[in-house]
Amino acid sequence: MAVEVVVRLGKPQPKQREFFLARRKFVAFGGARGGGKSWGVREKAKRLAIKWAGIKILIIRKTYADLRDNHILPLKADLPPSFAEYKEQDKAFVFRNGSRIKCCYFANENDALQYQGQEYDVIFLEEATQFTELVFNVMKACLRGANNFPKRMYLTCNPDGVGFLWVKRLFVSREYEPNENPDDYMFIQSLVDDNKILMETDPDYVKQLDSLPEDMRKRWRYGSWEVSEAQYFGEFDRNVHTCEPFVIPADWRRYRAFDYGLDMLACYWIAVDTLHNAYVYKELCQSDLPISTAAHKMLDMTTDDEDIYLTLAPPDLWNRSQETGKSKAILFDEAGLTLTQSNNDREAGWLAIKELLKKDANGNPRLHIFTNCKRLIKHLPELQRDEKKPTDCATEPHDITHSPDALRYFAIYWTRPAPTPKDKRVKYRPDELEDYRRATTQEERDLIIKRKGGLPL
Repeated sequence: MAVEVVVRLGKPQPKQREFFLARRKFVAFGGARGGGKSWGVREKAKRLAIKWAGIKILIIRKTYADLRDNHILPLKADLPPSFAEYKEQDKAFVFRNGSRIKCCYFANENDALQYQGQEYDVIFLEEATQFTELVFNVMKACLRGANNFPKRMYLTCNPDGVGFLWVKRLFVSREYEPNENPDDYMFIQSLVDDNKILMETDPDYVKQLDSLPEDMRKRWRYGSWEVSEAQYFGEFDRNVHTCEPFVIPADWRRYRAFDYGLDMLACYWIAVDTLHNAYVYKELCQSDLPISTAAHKMLDMTTDDEDIYLTLAPPDLWNRSQETGKSKAILFDEAGLTLTQSNNDREAGWLAIKELLKKDANGNPRLHIFTNCKRLIKHLPELQRDEKKPTDCATEPHDITHSPDALRYFAIYWTRPAPTPKDKRVKYRPDELEDYRRATTQEERDLIIKRKGGLPL
């Protein structure tokens, strides 16, 4: 005897209905607080699971608490166990028709990397601006399977967070790379005014949004994507701070500045013109490079006609190893690359970059980045404010910090007072240069530097 099972399907509001009917491969829904995004995700996931027997659906949130409160508990209330059984260990709802809604949370990028190689037909990335573009790219590679089910990713979002820029680029500004198809992307703006149920049941919520400070009200109440409050370098503008490459004049002073670790070497070549404008004109970003290889890479990328005035590096490279008694700076020097110690005052360094980004009365900044320096252009505006220390940048996600750190070592050194003897470069006689290169300790080198009044050219 057949048993009747009642499954509650809610009635969507106009913008939610538009979200339900969207057929693009990547659909972003939201843009402001109170637009009914989470309800839309749950409802669409239920309908897909019922319509397509055997479909595999994944819902992602940043934290388990949000996942539980916004999806697991409401879905358990909506779906009778006889119709869709919840498996606690897998955090998945298994339907009688074989469909599956799995719920997961990604506290960091490594959680997303664990899903590499898995297959899902539909993925919901909730509050997408809380995730980096790496998470989005990893998960969109999971949209596959040998079946006729739709292959789509649905994102909900607010104009805030570490993912602000990539979400804005793809769905709001619609600026695409050559390998991205504009027809794959769709954005559905949903404001609190579109959520009639919330407006009726909690009218004070709108008053709360209206009472927020102006910038926050623009984003949370009206879904403005002008700027994210969490961005540290909100003043960065690709149209103003980047330029096409050109031949650097011979009389401009050139620097190298880099951040080093096995996880990433980020090195930049920077030229300063006669008016004290800085041009970042070359980029090297590569991981898994031992010191000698990193040094040779930087030297190989420096042409014979480039007269590098200084190579700037962070102070921690001068810390001695307990095992060898040598510092990384000495190892770089032994590989043929002599370094100058920069300053690691983070807040002062970021402020120095802000000074370079600041536009003058004519709208011209002092910092210009060649368009071939793609990682710096991408990662500098992605840096977020540290929640506990707003005057500093957040150190997570770590992979976007290397290029800005390298620029910071240049900016803070360049804005310091007149150079000390250790910072200056002077001409050494061949025998003096040989003594400097053969010195086995930093103390020996310091004596030579003090005697000559500066580092060798």
